[in-house]
Amino acid sequence: MAELVIRKATIEDVDGLEIIEQECFETPWSKESLEHDIAENKLATYIVADLEGELVGYIGIWNIADEGHINNVAVLPRYRRMHIATILLNTLITATEDAGVTSHTLEVRASNTAAQDLYKKFGFVDSGRRPGYYEDNGEDAIIMWRIGNPDEINENEES
Repeated sequence: MAELVIRKATIEDVDGLEIIEQECFETPWSKESLEHDIAENKLATYIVADLEGELVGYIGIWNIADEGHINNVAVLPRYRRMHIATILLNTLITATEDAGVTSHTLEVRASNTAAQDLYKKFGFVDSGRRPGYYEDNGEDAIIMWRIGNPDEINENEES
């Protein structure tokens, strides 16, 4: 049985990240942008899902003060529905909260209800809309926020 390894991205992962970008997005990030974020951007953290030496997914975040802006979540199409995005998101949220991030935000395509449903499972809520946000087709983005740990907030309210 193949082992999925979740780990912090390194500069050696850039080629694999570029492949994921090209397979997953109409307007993929450039190899240069990925290299810059991983090698030089002190605010950026990328976590990859490695399946027997093949990068099959990744998640990226920019940590600014106590806020984390999740900039991409991507899993190769042939590996979707295997809960890889869930594992990546859980790992990222845990690591960033342990490092002092108290809220997370992201934008997601209005038509991507599967991603929105995943984010809602982690306590993200729809908090606005960016009209025409996506350059490839002018689609709106839904802005989602996760403030604090929703499970802890609910537990405190019940006490």
